[in-house]
Amino acid sequence: MNNTIKCVAIDDEPLALDIIAKFCQRIGGIELSVFSDPALGLERIRTEKPQVAFLDIEMENISGLAIAAQLPKETCFIFTTAFLDYAMDGFELDAVDYLHKPIAFSRFQTAFAKALRRLKGNSADEKQNILVKQEYNNVNIPLNEIIYVEAMEGYVKIFRENNVCTVSRMILKVIGNLLPEKNFIRIHRSFIIQKSKVRSFNKREVELKNGKRLPIGRQYANDVAAILSQTKTD
Repeated sequence: MNNTIKCVAIDDEPLALDIIAKFCQRIGGIELSVFSDPALGLERIRTEKPQVAFLDIEMENISGLAIAAQLPKETCFIFTTAFLDYAMDGFELDAVDYLHKPIAFSRFQTAFAKALRRLKGNSADEKQNILVKQEYNNVNIPLNEIIYVEAMEGYVKIFRENNVCTVSRMILKVIGNLLPEKNFIRIHRSFIIQKSKVRSFNKREVELKNGKRLPIGRQYANDVAAILSQTKTD
């Protein structure tokens, strides 16, 4: 339970809250409280200081923008709204993201991954792991165990030390947002690798320390060569 992310969702439309709840359940590792009454939701946020708040903007008695301005500094927030007019206002308040209804699950995943990155950046004791869902279980994976990640059809395979492989239902971009850029690099539309696990590389492929060879995508080649060359000299 120590790795559970506490979240609060405030929206005066019960259907919208149901969708957010289902999305959070699919991601896993989230303890969500939902409120159709903005005042009650704000009070819960003030007392419990959840890590993430999902805020509808246009509600009957109060604007989500007004709620955002009153949030504790420990709570980052994502706006969910059917109206595009407020996007600039939302980002000026330092929102993590702005989700336009109806919200697609993949877009929700991306926004939540951004929130996790924000939380990690604000944490003085940044944890060296990520939490992913494998079937019905939450799996805590130390970053230093990850060798590379491969994209499948709607899934990713996380290859780890000691021939361990964790399969999770998410897209590569989402897990890429969870992995720190200082340690990981995308080398292909289907692969992310850990820099420290590279044995050798050329323009076309990398060889990892476990003997695995992976292709370098043409559009990534220049950046990969520059970053891995720098890694080798550090």
